Order: sequence, then C-alpha cells, then structure tokens
Amino acid sequence: MRVTFEIPGEPCGKGRPRFTAGGRAYTPAKTAHYENLVKCEYERQCEGHRFGDGPLRMEIVAYYQIPASASKTQKALMREGMRRPTKKPDADNVLKIIADALNQLAYPDDAQIVSATVTKAYAADDRPCVLVVIEEV
Repeated sequence: MRVTFEIPGEPCGKGRPRFTAGGRAYTPAKTAHYENLVKCEYERQCEGHRFGDGPLRMEIVAYYQIPASASKTQKALMREGMRRPTKKPDADNVLKIIADALNQLAYPDDAQIVSATVTKAYAADDRPCVLVVIEEV
C-alpha cells in the first residue's frame, strides 16, 4: 500500500520544546499549528488510511518559495533545479514534524519508518508545499 499527499504552504520544521518558569515543557505554537495542518491534510487527502505495524518508507519533497530578492538568472536556475535551498528548516526537522504528526493517525508509531528521504527544492510554480509519500516496505 502507498499513499501520497500534499501539505500546502512553506515547509516547517519541528521546533524544540519550550519550558515555562515552573519547568513544564510545551510544544511551540508554530509547531503545533503545522502538525495539525499535516493531520488535516492527511485525513482529507488519504481518507484516513491507516498502515499496520510493519516497516514503512517515507519520502518527502519540500518545495520552498523562490526569494523575491533573487536575480532573474538565479530564479531561472532555481526553477530548473540547478540551485537548491540551503536555508532552514533543516531536512531532519522537516521529517521529524511530519513523522510525529502522523503518529497514531497514519501508523501506530513513527519507529516503523525504516527508510526516509528528504529533498529540498524551490517551487518552480511559485507554490510552496511539501509532498509526502508513505509506503509499506
């Protein structure tokens, strides 16, 4: 089984937990909001499909907005994939926020992910998003 879905908007990475003055940990609002977006898009596009407890492979392609400040030459190189984004969020944090958001929704535990790839690219159509493919191994 294989599912594919798209998360609209600029890619977001998993934020570090924050702590109150009393020492209690909490998830940053930006992280919580993005995790909710991931969950909603998965349920909407994949009709709530749930994988079993077997091994999974996850492929993520994070498409970033081309900077308005880039020259015409640089923009052309970005659209053609000749220049790739080296900006934040880090690829591992993009994987982490999506894998964590799908826990108990798409699969019982993200520990089932035995193979994962994250690719960062510029959105040739000026429409930033994240494409996610999950499949049984």
